[in-house]
Amino acid sequence: MELFTYTIKRIIVSIGTLLLVTAITFFLMNAIPGSPFMTDKSTPEQIALANAKYGLDKPLVVQFGNYLKNYLHGDMGVSLKMQEGTPVTRILFGQGKFTLSMKIGLWALLVAVVIGIPLGVLSAYYRGGWLDSILRVLTTVGIALPSFVIATLMLFEFAVQLGWLPVQSNDLPNFASYVMPVFTLALSPMCRIAKLTRTSMLDAINQDYIRTARAKGVTTKVVLFKHALRNSLIPVITYLGPLTAGIITGALVVEQIYHIPGLGNYFVSSILNRDYPVIMGTTVLLAVLIIFMNLVVDIAYKIVDPRINITKKGE
Repeated sequence: MELFTYTIKRIIVSIGTLLLVTAITFFLMNAIPGSPFMTDKSTPEQIALANAKYGLDKPLVVQFGNYLKNYLHGDMGVSLKMQEGTPVTRILFGQGKFTLSMKIGLWALLVAVVIGIPLGVLSAYYRGGWLDSILRVLTTVGIALPSFVIATLMLFEFAVQLGWLPVQSNDLPNFASYVMPVFTLALSPMCRIAKLTRTSMLDAINQDYIRTARAKGVTTKVVLFKHALRNSLIPVITYLGPLTAGIITGALVVEQIYHIPGLGNYFVSSILNRDYPVIMGTTVLLAVLIIFMNLVVDIAYKIVDPRINITKKGE
């Protein structure tokens, strides 16, 4: 019952947060001078007719109210410029842009978690040793290197020099096309997860319950993975919330370098072309993912460590 009440409260807060993000994005986007229909050859009369056609001649408050009403009915508007007249929902979902970014992001997330957590455990277990020193240097370098540097180095080495992987990743049904984009997206999160796991593990290993378990003769493997690791995952889970949302929607730099026709690449094009409905659609979609993952993370806290009180006094 406590978990149910907490979840309902967080859902209400999440809806309010989503509404606030939508409002800020809408009014800031429309505060930029100019029009999506403004070109070198367009006349004021043509721009006025286009604005009237799509309802952009109405007051901003009215436009925002109409957008919310249509959004509740599953209508995110139509593209004004890039694919004029095409529904935004079809652009984001029907043409596979979101699905493509999601596939790459989920693979990158899986690689980051599966490799990052064991690296953090090894680094904590052999703290102060040569393996710990090597892992600390490598994870620091992995965090410091920008994604475009990693992507460029991988393209030059594995695609151009060795010829092992394709130069462009627009043929993503081919497994080899996933390797470089996934690794580029996964490297920095993997190193951050390893550092978070190491720090949390070092703190957990020094706790009284770990010393008690060792005194009772519990094996090192059980101490590490059943007791210390489980209680060390809270910071990692916290990081996975926004990371999952951000990585699924696609890193625009990575998608542009590897010529991936995903959501991130299309989002940049929509901004350059001032395609308001597409900008709103991608922004709201990202906000929904981040808010949803934060909600999942809050609930996961209690599952990972039942000692956590998920409701605060007076809340």
